[in-house]
Parts: sequence; structure tokens; C-alpha cells
Amino acid sequence: MKSLAIIVTHPIQYYIPVYQQLAKTCRLKVFYTWGEQGAASKYDPDFQKTISWDIPLLDGYLYEFVKNSAKNPGSHHYKGIVNPDLINLLKAFQPDAILIYGWAYQSHLAVMRYFKSKIPIWFRGDSTLLDGTSTMRKMLRKVFLTWVYKHVDIAFLAGTANHEYFKAYGLKKNQLVFAPHAVDNNRFATDRSSEALKLRQNLGISVSDTLILFAGKLEEKKDPLLLLQAFVEIDQQSPQNEQRSTKNLQQTTKNEKRLTNNDQPKTTNDQPKTSNTHLLFVGNGALEETLKAQTLQHKKQNVHFLDFQNQSQMPVIYQACNLFCLPSRGPGETWGLAVNEAMAAGKAIFVSNRVGCAGDLISGGLNGEVFNAGDLVDLKNKLQKLLLDPAHLHQMGEESKEIIEHWTFEHQVETFAKTLNEGH
Repeated sequence: MKSLAIIVTHPIQYYIPVYQQLAKTCRLKVFYTWGEQGAASKYDPDFQKTISWDIPLLDGYLYEFVKNSAKNPGSHHYKGIVNPDLINLLKAFQPDAILIYGWAYQSHLAVMRYFKSKIPIWFRGDSTLLDGTSTMRKMLRKVFLTWVYKHVDIAFLAGTANHEYFKAYGLKKNQLVFAPHAVDNNRFATDRSSEALKLRQNLGISVSDTLILFAGKLEEKKDPLLLLQAFVEIDQQSPQNEQRSTKNLQQTTKNEKRLTNNDQPKTTNDQPKTSNTHLLFVGNGALEETLKAQTLQHKKQNVHFLDFQNQSQMPVIYQACNLFCLPSRGPGETWGLAVNEAMAAGKAIFVSNRVGCAGDLISGGLNGEVFNAGDLVDLKNKLQKLLLDPAHLHQMGEESKEIIEHWTFEHQVETFAKTLNEGH
């Protein structure tokens, strides 16, 4: 049985099932370069909360926390990952290949340089060329990244935009292997409809209403303010919406707090009467207060907010909505795995063209739409089109489920295992 070493900063919920399945096909060991601190609950500056995932991250595979001697440890900067023992640990393990997630850390780049031409270096990253840069910056970046990727033997592609990125920085066709970006499709597809219905009832959203969902960090990169502005302007065109009151909005906020505290949503007889379209923001971040202030200003009781929801609750969140929206303008929305999650839950998708997965997962008119990032008019026009026919949204959701069936951990693991056994 061949051996594979994986170099990654810390346990990441999207990668764990891959490690667990890979461990059944080869002699696998994951080296966590942030050290033990990387697996602990930690403050996320974007969510502005301390995050501790509620699914197991260290079961079913062999791993080691590598001593990190960085003065300021962390995955947010190059000098945050410094592992003096890593190369010797890899030598002792004697892998047939080394798979590295991300090069932008001192130790990761050191491993790439040291083992080049000694042991096959595999690389996994989902960067794209979707974010525009100045000509000078683009030239400097090309020179540097072409040098970086000369140390890579095989790059595993997340999708089409990622493919164009690797080609631009010198990797050849025979070095590029498709291994689809994936989530646990089964977990998000498992029926949680009764809980989803209770969630909607708690927020005052009827079965016949349409719910648009934004789930993620409330930050500028993801542009939730643009989505709110578009929703408000569309909503104001409906005469029935002029009768909403701030009192109803405050009642909705109380209901949201009960959900945040993990209480079971309760159906009440005094839920506010709402229009047939709602918008739900799930998450926290720097723009949270601004979003809530604008919602109050416009007296929109059909705009709702929930705090960050952990992994076990997210299938319920997705299944409660009719349309998932990720309006990111970037920079750095390299893929958008939340889209995979929403599609596995059987939902129609609406994203900007700066979202890395747009070219692979969204087929305009079939399972959703793609709008031009930052373009309010384009967003409004396409959102209005999507909202015209709730039955069509359901049909789009069914198409999403069919599309995402081909983007699985199993496909990714099979690709890694085949590449390892064929000795590339």
C-alpha cells in the first residue's frame, strides 16, 4: 500500500471526509502545521465570533500536530506557519507523494522546495483569475507564481476558473488533474423538512412564501448590502408592503434570538402578516449592524437575521429557503462551497460572476442565474425574474440536485488514489 502525506494548516470541516476516505485506500498521514492551537476553538475576525465546529474533525485518519515556532501563529500570514521539524517528520514517514494545501506559508513553501525532484509534490488550491488587478501587479504576480508552481508536479483542479489560473502560471496539461470541490452532499440532502418548516413558522414565513437566503460572513467581500438594497427596492414596488410596522420587525428579532439559543422554534398565532417574499441573512460580521440598521430604516419586517449557525444546523437553514444567493464582489471568493451545500439541499442558486464556482455549477435558466458583480440593476432584474415563478424555483432546485451529484468527496478521493497508485 502506497503512502501519502498531506500538509495543511489546521482541521477544516470540508476536508475531513476526504482524509477519512483516503485513509481506507492508502497509508495516509495528515500533518497539521498550525500545531495543536489550530484545532482549538478560535476567534474568527470575519464572523466576529469564537468558532468551534460541532462535527468531529479528528476521527478516522492518522494525523500529527507539528510544532509551530512562529511568533504570531496562524493561517492568516506567511510567517504564521513555521515548523522546524516538518521536513524531518516527512522523511521519517517516507511518503510516495506529498499533497500540500496552500503555498503561502513559510513551512509549506519550504517543503515544496526541499522535496522537489525527490518526492512528487501535489498541490491543492482553488485560486482564480476572476479578480482584476493592475497591470504592474499582474506582471509581478505572474513572475512570482510561475516560480512557485515550478515546484509542483501535479495540481488538482477545483473547477474551470481554477484551471485557467494554473494554466496562466505555467502548469502544463499533463500536470492538471480534475478533483471536484465538494461537500458532504448526503448530509445536506438528508430530509430535515419538519425542522425547516418550524424555522419558517418561527420567522413568520408561510409555506407559500418565497424565502431568499444569504448564509456566510457579513463582510464587504460577499456584498450582502447590495443584495439588501436590491431586495428593498423590489419589495417597495409591492403596495401591500407599505403597511408593515417596526413592531413586527422587533417581534421577528425576538424569535430569531430563540433560534440562536438552540430553542426549538414555536408556532404562534400572533405571527406578523408578511408579504410573499422574504430575505434571511444567516451569519455575523463587520456589516451586521449596518444591515440591521438599514432594515429598520426601511421598516422591512420581511428581512430576517440569524446568528452564525453551526454545521449540524445548516442543512435545516438551506432546506428552509427557496433561493440561495451569494452576491460576492470579491476579492477572493475563490469557489463558494456554500453553493455546493445549497445545491445538495435542492435549491435554486443566484450568484455573481465573481464567485469561483459560477462557471461550473450554475446554468442560467436551468438551476439559477449569474449576475454581474456589483451591478445593482443586473441583480434586481435577474432576481425579479427568478421570483416571478416559485414553482420554477422548485424545478431549478431539482436541477441543482442532479448537477451536484457529480461533485462528490468520492470522486475527489478516487482521483487522489488513482494518481497515487499510478505513480504520477
